[in-house]
Amino acid sequence: MSAELEQLRCLVQERTADLQRVKAEYDNYRKRVRRDRLAVREIATANVLKALLPVLDAVDRACANEPLTPGLRDIADSLREQVGSLGVTSFGEVGDRFDPACHDALTHHVAPDAERLVCAAVLRPGYRLGEHLLRPATVEVTGPAAPPARSGSAPEHDVGAVPAGKPPLPAARS
Repeated sequence: MSAELEQLRCLVQERTADLQRVKAEYDNYRKRVRRDRLAVREIATANVLKALLPVLDAVDRACANEPLTPGLRDIADSLREQVGSLGVTSFGEVGDRFDPACHDALTHHVAPDAERLVCAAVLRPGYRLGEHLLRPATVEVTGPAAPPARSGSAPEHDVGAVPAGKPPLPAARS
């Protein structure tokens, strides 16, 4: 009887260990599914918002170039409010330090006395969804002809310096 009892205890321990493994696998599966669903949701939201950015640009251009009627003002305010409520923020201001990771430079105006590249004009604002870049800001930059040399680090991105004596290309405005 003692041998039979010991055999039953071993069997219960094995089944308990099996059950604990299956439970842990299921918990990990649930966590992975939840993480995947959130990732898919974020990607879908970003894709929809990217598709709406030209609409936001068109409304901004209309507000800047047309008489501001109450209807146009309501549309613009509502669109900005709804996009903002989803976590979208705009960036790109005159005077911002040029960052090739979040700015697209169309022209580079040489200023020999400048120490760094700065945004001289914002042609189209950039947008972020949290930390995710939806669209870089399109800018004109002003700064030195060649970026200052950095010791011990990777070279800074060159915006495409204009050769001496040649005027910069005109910016295409959309």
